[in-house]
Amino acid sequence: MIKPKLISFKLCPYVQRSVITLKEKNIPFDIEYIDLANKPDWFLKISPLGRVPALQVGEEVLFESAVINEYLNEVTPPSLHPKDPLVKAKHRSWTEFASSLLADQYMLCVSKEEKDYLKYRESIKNKFVQLENILPDTNSDIQYFAGLNFHLVDTAFAPFFGRIKYLIDVKPDFLDLYKGLPKLEKWVKTLLNKTSVQESVLPEVPAGFIQYIKNQNSYLGGIL
Repeated sequence: MIKPKLISFKLCPYVQRSVITLKEKNIPFDIEYIDLANKPDWFLKISPLGRVPALQVGEEVLFESAVINEYLNEVTPPSLHPKDPLVKAKHRSWTEFASSLLADQYMLCVSKEEKDYLKYRESIKNKFVQLENILPDTNSDIQYFAGLNFHLVDTAFAPFFGRIKYLIDVKPDFLDLYKGLPKLEKWVKTLLNKTSVQESVLPEVPAGFIQYIKNQNSYLGGIL
């Protein structure tokens, strides 16, 4: 396999999904960080949507984290998808659900008004309840989306939960989001303790994420 290069922005959760997959698959890779506020011309030429991540494989370029992860999964066994086609499709559906959580999280962080902040916080809590209702009970300290085994769908949720942890570290009342949701709490703990997840962000990312929120002059930034 040609050694791929990942084009990244340090704070991007979608890039983190692909870094987790690369590390979980033990794929050697290079990474190049860019400033999304000042995108270089060469990046705009290879990324039609002007977004990260982008993955360069020789002369070819892939974009969108879900597509990149599917490619990485296909070319390096064993698969991180379940074998059953219906279950695999279910996992892909919930990957989209994870993206909706990231969208809520973004709006939570940048909303200027308290009412909007509260709306997105409530939306996140409601989605957490939906997840709690579909997560299996492993009767174990280990809890992934599908039980005891890590799958590609888990990579989609890990960056979101990581950013909630950054918020909890600064404002502990964010722990209330997990109140009464024991399976979800166990899943989050399992994911955030996983080596590939822990190694998927640079050490400066947690503080950078909090500073980014404050720089937005948002409601949340004002109470952190």
